Amino acid sequence: MFMDKKILVLFIGFTFTQVIAQIKDKTQIRGFMDIGGKYEFQKKDNKIVNDKLSFLLGEQDLFITSDISERISFLGESVLKYDASSGTKFSISLERAIFKFNYYGNHSVFAGKVHTALNYWNDSYHHGRLFFPTIGRPELFNQTIIPLHTTGIGLTGENLTDLKIGYTFMAGNGLGSTDILDNNVFKSYVAAVHFKPIAGLRIGGSAYFDNIDGTVHAHGGTGGILVNKITKQKLFSGSIAYFKNKFEFLAEGSTCENSNDSIGSKITNAGYVYFGYRIKDIISPYVRFDKINYQNGEMFFTGANIEAFAGGIRYEMSYLTVFKLEYQYKRSLTKAASGPTIYTNNISFQIALGF
Repeated sequence: MFMDKKILVLFIGFTFTQVIAQIKDKTQIRGFMDIGGKYEFQKKDNKIVNDKLSFLLGEQDLFITSDISERISFLGESVLKYDASSGTKFSISLERAIFKFNYYGNHSVFAGKVHTALNYWNDSYHHGRLFFPTIGRPELFNQTIIPLHTTGIGLTGENLTDLKIGYTFMAGNGLGSTDILDNNVFKSYVAAVHFKPIAGLRIGGSAYFDNIDGTVHAHGGTGGILVNKITKQKLFSGSIAYFKNKFEFLAEGSTCENSNDSIGSKITNAGYVYFGYRIKDIISPYVRFDKINYQNGEMFFTGANIEAFAGGIRYEMSYLTVFKLEYQYKRSLTKAASGPTIYTNNISFQIALGF
């Protein structure tokens, strides 16, 4: 009897160990972190308003993927980052939580919180600065024009036909909503398609539609408020990316139309162009040009018209460690006719890690 119990305990222990081992094999946990510094010299209407060197901690990213079965997978991403609203504290944000079911071939249905599939950058680089070709995101994403996240459901496919076509169609909570509650009866809709005609080349286009409640700020930022007015937003984006044979090229442009009964229709155009070249596979000098222009009378977005240039060098110290040194010049002109023009010069460095 004693031996029977001992054998049973050993069997249960062995089975539990095997289950844990299988889960471990199918679940991977990775992390990313960046540390850096910045010297900033800033003038506003010919007056110096900033002239100092600062060191900084970036985001600490916990990235989880799991193949639960042959058809079911999960992706989760949580970020610990400085909370500017608190002034002193760091906070944890759930950036992505995606359930995916592969129902046929390369076609899948997904649900959860995703990075909105509107632009190459937003769809490819996410939060790990290790993979960014530059130190930070282009101004297009910093100005809250692009809805970076959407919570909802959708269909996606990839590598279809010889052109390696991919698509995403999604319905989700609109602007101003939370991850658990939509703030109005309207849903946002996303349609995105891309194809890869040759190795290293990706060409894509997308569209985003939303009816925005009158008390809502712009995409997670400090946008304008049009009280008791529904703003209809149409956002169209296109991208061309080529990363092959030491050459790096990425160009993206977005056109956003905001319309309501108060201001009519106003157009915002924004985009950037990036060039890079790999030297001996570990050193890459690069440049990037950014431009954002708001039509006169635009009230939903409150950002500035921007022209910016960035140039730098990226050095891959190892597969999971990258050092970047970058200079950026930016000219910001507020939309108000009497608003100030701000000239900013930055010299920045960044050490981005994966672990």
